[in-house]
Amino acid sequence: MSCLRLHFLLVLLLCCVFVSTVFTIDALVVELAGCRPDQIQDLKQFKNEFDSRDCNQTDYFNGVRCDNMTGMVTELQLPRGCLTGILKPNSSLFGLHHLRSLVLSFNNFSSSSIPSQFGNLNKLEVLALSNNGFIGQVPSSISNLSMLAYLDLTYNELTGRFPPVQNLTKLSVLGLSHNHISGNIPSSLLTLPFLSTLDLSGNHLTGTIDVPNSSFSSTLLSLRLANNQVEAQILGPISKYITLTDLDLASLNISHPIDLRLFSSLKSLLNLRLSGNKLAPASFGSHPDIPLNLNLKNLALSGCGISQFPNFLRSLRNLELIDISNNRIKGKVPEWFWNLPRLSIVTISNNSFTGFEGSEDVLVNSSVRLLDLALNKFSGLFPKPPHTLNLLSAWNNSFTGNIHLTICNRSSLSALDLSYNNFTGSIPQCLSKFRSSLTAVNLRRNNLEGSLPDIFYDGSLLRSLDVGYNQLTGKLPRSLLNCSSLKFLNVDNNRIEDTFPFWLKALPHLQVLSLRSNKFYGPISLLGQGPLAFPELRILEISDNNFTGSLPPNYFVNWKASSLQMNRDGRIYMGDYNNPEYNYQDTTDLQYKGLFMEHTKVLTFYSNIDLSGNRFEGQIPESIGLLKALIALNLSNNAFTGHIPLSLANLKALQSLDLSRNQLSGTIPNGLKTLSFLAYMNVSHNQLTGEIPQGTQITGQPKSSFEGNAGLCGLPLKQSCVRTNAPPIQQPEQEKEEEELLNWKAVVIGCVPGLLFGLTLGHVIALYKPEWLVKKIGRDKHRNH
Repeated sequence: MSCLRLHFLLVLLLCCVFVSTVFTIDALVVELAGCRPDQIQDLKQFKNEFDSRDCNQTDYFNGVRCDNMTGMVTELQLPRGCLTGILKPNSSLFGLHHLRSLVLSFNNFSSSSIPSQFGNLNKLEVLALSNNGFIGQVPSSISNLSMLAYLDLTYNELTGRFPPVQNLTKLSVLGLSHNHISGNIPSSLLTLPFLSTLDLSGNHLTGTIDVPNSSFSSTLLSLRLANNQVEAQILGPISKYITLTDLDLASLNISHPIDLRLFSSLKSLLNLRLSGNKLAPASFGSHPDIPLNLNLKNLALSGCGISQFPNFLRSLRNLELIDISNNRIKGKVPEWFWNLPRLSIVTISNNSFTGFEGSEDVLVNSSVRLLDLALNKFSGLFPKPPHTLNLLSAWNNSFTGNIHLTICNRSSLSALDLSYNNFTGSIPQCLSKFRSSLTAVNLRRNNLEGSLPDIFYDGSLLRSLDVGYNQLTGKLPRSLLNCSSLKFLNVDNNRIEDTFPFWLKALPHLQVLSLRSNKFYGPISLLGQGPLAFPELRILEISDNNFTGSLPPNYFVNWKASSLQMNRDGRIYMGDYNNPEYNYQDTTDLQYKGLFMEHTKVLTFYSNIDLSGNRFEGQIPESIGLLKALIALNLSNNAFTGHIPLSLANLKALQSLDLSRNQLSGTIPNGLKTLSFLAYMNVSHNQLTGEIPQGTQITGQPKSSFEGNAGLCGLPLKQSCVRTNAPPIQQPEQEKEEEELLNWKAVVIGCVPGLLFGLTLGHVIALYKPEWLVKKIGRDKHRNH
């Protein structure tokens, strides 16, 4: 009877899906009533050529436009990440001969070359194929697209020589950046009569540019050649393109210093980026001529070997953005600099600045919104910040005194990073004023005291809070529950005395929780509540506290870390990376491979658990084997008993395992030798027995990783295992299976309903920018706190 009911439910579910699909398709047919049926069929066929699980029917057809008279598809713009697979030459896409605009960017066509059949779509005016993973050369048939005005092939893996574009006489925008195209820039390229934007940055281009004859009138407005290997002789010709408003020549690997006066003829220039090149000292001399256009708005000179503050900036009254980071500038920032009327984004990080000219009010009336002072030698009291301040990064300096209360009058503040300084006093209560703007607060490694204030009101947008390495006391403020967007919480190395914050599980996005080295106490598993139910937790750091008790077998069943997926570039960074003007990066200490290491750019595609230095007892939960993204597990210095879980062999990504100084018994599971990424393993000072598994990753560990276990033998220990002529006694396979079944019993009980639904659903499915202000990586001070 139960089987019949289950069969009925499955049939009902399939029927519902079928009916829903029919209604969806009918709705789409009505929506695309202006399109010919054969054109709609081609579009459906094109979608079916790929894995399109991330692309629902409605989204797919949103970007379709057909001609009202002929019914032919003229525009196709797919949503990002819609298709995965190989774009084949016989694709039904190439039957849409009337396309004028085709946008296929941000799909996954890895291992596909660009089919030559694109050349048959000779009515195309717009072709965007960026961020698709295309490989190989650009086909010569691209030159057939004589109507093309916009061509974007950026961020692929294209190789070979420069594509043949000389026949594309209507081309206005050409983007080939971030590929592997090599050779010279063809002389015919800049003779295209309508070319206004040319982006070739991030390739392997060499040589120089030929200047057209004097009768040629250039229309070029934007030229980007950054990160290539072009010759110094390229600078002279570029200076003749007087229509340029945007010029990016960063990191050209030119051996000779660049003289800024070369660009004085570019009277229309608004944006100039020369970062990563050496600049001639004459550019900063006391000559009467200003080396750059007075109307310049954005100037990036990061890493140019500058040793003195560029005084010519005084004349650039329209300057909005300046980046002189990563240079060798010493002394004080001049007072006149802050009086530039339109100054908005300033990054002077990673120099040797020691202070500010003028009074403590020198910054107050500045128009600066984003201010990056990090990695300098600023000392003394921090000046009153600008009224317009949106982001302040001053980490890794030597500022002293209290955090200025005037900062609370900056109503638009969204990110505050004062970490790695010598601030004293308490955390200002007035930070509560920023609940509608503040997303990141980092006060790490200062000398702040008192309690973490209970100031987080309903509606707070806070995503990241780091107050680690201070002298804070008291308890965690319960008002943190109002921070529904919180992803990162780090209070490590303070004196906070509290119980484990089970209540934080109500935060839907919390991914990193670090309570390391405080005075937290009590159990981390409540009796009768089963698994640790933090919905998104990836990193749990609670070492060196006074936590006690045992963990139930199903403790890790509901962890998100069992099913993490990377994004397109293989990383998921914490912090606010949606802001085009700055990056904020979270930092945490990880005890990894036996060492404490500080990690900037916290990656959340992995999982890390550190429960070391507490008083946990009982068995290690078998459910730990569900955490497929786990790269580091540290349970050392506790009182765990029983066997090492066999399920650890399922952690194929595991790189660091520390189970030392417990009371574990039995043998080391043979499956651990299959963990090919395991670089560090320590099981010393337990009660383990038997032969150490003989795998490269294990026998390559030092002897100290196994010492303190009187019953262990085999490499890398000196004592060999006593062998007889009889074959070694092995646990029967059936008993092994039964043991594993029993060990996983608690896990299975919790997973069966979801598993059954997942199998059913699976069966159904089977049927059918400029980086102007970037926080620098690396922290050079206060490592020995």
